[in-house]
Formats: sequence, structure tokens, C-alpha cells
Amino acid sequence: MARIVSETSLRHARMLSGLVMLGFVFTHLANHALALISIDAAEYGRMWFSIVWLNPLSSLILYGSVLTHIVLVLRSLYLRRSFKMPAREALQILIGLLIPYLIIDHATGIRISRSLYGVDIGYETVIHNFWVRNPLLGLRQSTALVLIWLHGCLGIFFWLRYRDWYKKISPYLLTIAVLLPILALLGFSDAGRAMENNPPPPRTPHANQAELEATIDAVTNGAKALFGGAIALVLALRGVRSWRQRSNAFEIRYDHGAFVRAPAGLSILEGSRLGNVPHFSACGGKGRCSTCRVRIIDTEGPLPEPSTMEKATLQRIHADSDVRLGCQLRPKHNIKVALLLASKQQRDIPASGEPIRPGREEEIAVLFCDLRSFTALSEARLPYDMVFLLNRYFTVVGQAVEQAGGRLDKFIGDGAMALFGLEGNTETASRDALKAAALILRNIETLNEELEKQFSVRLRIVVGIHAGPSIVGVMGYGAAKNLTAIGDTVNVASRLETAAKEFDTAIVVSEPVLKQSGHDIRALQSRTIPIRGKSSQMKVFLISETESQLFL
Repeated sequence: MARIVSETSLRHARMLSGLVMLGFVFTHLANHALALISIDAAEYGRMWFSIVWLNPLSSLILYGSVLTHIVLVLRSLYLRRSFKMPAREALQILIGLLIPYLIIDHATGIRISRSLYGVDIGYETVIHNFWVRNPLLGLRQSTALVLIWLHGCLGIFFWLRYRDWYKKISPYLLTIAVLLPILALLGFSDAGRAMENNPPPPRTPHANQAELEATIDAVTNGAKALFGGAIALVLALRGVRSWRQRSNAFEIRYDHGAFVRAPAGLSILEGSRLGNVPHFSACGGKGRCSTCRVRIIDTEGPLPEPSTMEKATLQRIHADSDVRLGCQLRPKHNIKVALLLASKQQRDIPASGEPIRPGREEEIAVLFCDLRSFTALSEARLPYDMVFLLNRYFTVVGQAVEQAGGRLDKFIGDGAMALFGLEGNTETASRDALKAAALILRNIETLNEELEKQFSVRLRIVVGIHAGPSIVGVMGYGAAKNLTAIGDTVNVASRLETAAKEFDTAIVVSEPVLKQSGHDIRALQSRTIPIRGKSSQMKVFLISETESQLFL
């Protein structure tokens, strides 16, 4: 039976509810920061804070978000097969479970006093209670606010870290994340010291003060008991599930000799982690890659059929019939497998199973450039002179690529490879690549004027550019890991650079590049050429050094 609510919808609900609560905390901290100006400024800010957050609609949204977030967090705790996780993920969960206990007293006191008894507790009273009368309570509430803010910021980071544009705004978000709680705590302490010297006038007790306090205590204790009971229920249900799973445990044997006994319901990848068997997974076991795949050597019973997602992934990589995804296969019987992408060393596996940037298919433009007649040039020059010449040439290429908004991927001998469209500018990738090529040719001509005088040499450059889908991700080993691209688009761009030498022209670009760039192609020479490794021929355009300057 199809699920009524998808996992994607639940993730969106959890994120949206978290953003609502983070917005509440943001305004709360900003209100505290106003106390750096004066207590009156903080009280004025509290008036607007109350208008925004204490009206019936906002209260409904806020309380609904809190309830939704708590329920979904408890659900995720129950569904988690193992509590083995990265430290940062464990920290976020622990903070999330600790926060309600820290804020229930203050939240219920303020809300019940206002909603049921019409008592509006002013900023002066709150500061006096937390700083003068009960400093430990003030310390607890300050800690709670900081923890809530940290919890929310971690959630934002995990949500946005792989977005192309996140790198651009992350310094500003980090500044806000650090400065806001610091300013709020300084405002709180500044107001507290002012209260020590000028305590507020005693507040007239409410007519039903005893009833108010009894109601607050009852609601506070009930809320704490309810939340604690919910956590205990989740842990108890997990215990029952674990007991049932252990009674139906299965064995995983690996071709290299390792052995794991895993509770029923765990995937091969989860079983590997449970038994500390190195098992590579670039996406962290979320089914977004095929790096955790295993070959089934033997099984004592039938295996579950692959899901639609797993089947699509296996078909895409043209996997054999005995290959399955380790993160998706949950066997019920003893099984023997071979890890097809097992790392030889633990350090090969990225921390938490996820690289800095996971591999994914992106639409980019790729530029290759190379020196013509490099062999003859190097044979007639001293080695140190060649190093000097190449460094000058590499500087020209690197500066041109960066000026055009691209990323210099690597130098290959006397050639270079650059990528465009990685930083959220996919729409302008081809135009940027053409601009970079024009800048390289123009600046090389300027460099030649200097080199002719010093070395009696002129550098000649050829460029090839192609655009299309490529696999982009962090690849390499150890310190040599970097962001790069692989795939057919990269191969074609390299072959177009070779074609530029054959046609004795400065630049050869594919038809998709010029179409995406929006440049007029009617005046350019075109050819239809075979591309090694492709069955069909490709239409390309030949661009001279003079014509290239039209792209600037």
C-alpha cells in the first residue's frame, strides 16, 4: 500500500518547523541585545516581539511547529537502526532532547500568565528574577537559548552545506551565528547589573497568585513528564524491536574474512558499521550513490527484491545480477558478500561517510588549453628558463579563468583544465568559458611582447571548449583530493583542444557552447568532425584569435 505521507514531505515538515522556531529564537536574542542600549529599548523591542509572536495565529504556528518538530525527532530516533553516528550528529540530537527541559519552566510561566490570567511580565521583572533573585535560573535560561541557537544553526548547516551558493553566503551566516548570542548575553548581563543598582518597584501580586503559581507548576510538571514519557516510550519500543531483531539476527560474512552478526532489519552497510568493518559509502548510506555496492557470493535464503530506487541505480551502472546496494539490501538470512569498493585503509573513507562535496551530475562548461610546439620549445631552452616560462603562462591562464568566474581544475604538463558553472552560475557557464578563452589569448599576446625581448620566443595557445553534463565531486587521495569533473563532456573538451591544433586555429568550441552562450554564430566557420569514442559526428566552430575578442 502506498504511503500517505512521503519521507520527503516529513523532512520538509521537520525543516520548516525548525525554521519557525529558529525565527522565534532569533527575535528573542535580538530583543536581549537591545538591552545594550537600555532597558527601555529592550522593553520597546519586547512590545514588537509580543505583537509578532503572541497573537493567536503566530502562537498556533509556533506551538504547531514545536509539536511537529518534537514528534518527528522522536520518530527519527525510533527509526534509527543504530546509535552509532558522527559526533556532530549525536551532538545535535542530544542538544535537541535537552532543550525542552531547560525552557519548559520559563515558557509555560510566561505564556500561562499572559493567556489565562492576563498578567504581562515586563522585561524589568524577568531580568530582576533571573539576575538578582535567582542567578542560577538565569544561567540555565541563558544556556538554553545558546543551545537552541546552536541546534538551529547546525540544522541550517546540514541543510545548506551542499548548495552551490552556500559558499558565498556562509561567511555572513557565520558572523550572525556567532555575534547574535554574544550580543544577547552582553545585553542580558548589562541589564542585570543595572537591575542590581536600580531594582524595579515591587509588583502587586495577582488576585489569584496562588492559583496562578499552582497552574504553572501543574502545567510545567505535566509537560516535563509528558516529554520524558515520550522519550522513554521511544527507547522502550526500540528495546522491544532490538530484542525481536536479535532473536532473528543474520550473519554477514565477507570475502576477506570479516564476520558480523547483525539484528534483523539492518542493511548490509549498517551491519558493516555495527561490526566496524570498513565499508565505503560516499553519500552516507542514503541511496544516492552506488559506492556501497556488494557482490552476493552466497545466501541461505531468498533476498528481498530491490526497490525502485535501488533498481534504477543498478541499471544505471549496468550492474551484474548478483550486485546489490549495501545500504538498501536488508537480508533476512545468512549471507556472504564481497565489498566491491572497499577501502584498503580507514583514512580513505571520509569522516561520517560523506565527502566535503558529494559526487553529482551537473551541467557545466569545460575548457582545455595547451601550448603549441611545446616539445620543440623545451628542447631549445634551459630547464630553469622553461620553468620560468611555464609559470608565467600558468599565471596568465589562472588569472583569466578566475576573472571569468571559473575554477582552475588542474595543470596537465603544459596544458590546463578549467571548469565553469560550479558556483551557481550554470546559466552563464558557456559564456564565462568563452570569455576566459578570449582573456587567455589576449593576455598571452601581451606576455609575448615581453618574452620576445627576453627569450626570443612567442607562445601559441590552443583552446577547446565543450558544455554538458559531468560528474562533479571531490576526488583523489590524501592531500591530493580536490574538486574535479569527469565524464564525456570533459573528454570531448580535451579532444576539441586537439582539433584546434589540427585546424591550426586558436579555439574550437562545440555547438552547444555557442548556443548556450547566446553569441551570434553566423559569421563563424564550422566543421563537422568525428569524435573518438562517439558514434555520431559533432558540429564545431573554429574561432581565430581576432574573433575571440568578440567574447569579452
